[in-house]
Amino acid sequence: MAKRFPNNPSHPERICWGCDLYCPAKALACGNGADRTMHPVELFGEDWNQLDDHLDRPVDSHVDRPLNTG
Repeated sequence: MAKRFPNNPSHPERICWGCDLYCPAKALACGNGADRTMHPVELFGEDWNQLDDHLDRPVDSHVDRPLNTG
């Protein structure tokens, strides 16, 4: 069973968030890249989990587009 993902940890910079191991930033055990994966709060701010209204909408796949005949 996976661990519960914290919404707003107190020190997100100390942990790699790339997998369920949550390794210390200076001792990556999983080999999931050379750098640690940042927590969404570091990238998008404290309201990162409320961004649903601000995300781009999917492109409608039924839009008629002219064919490139050249």
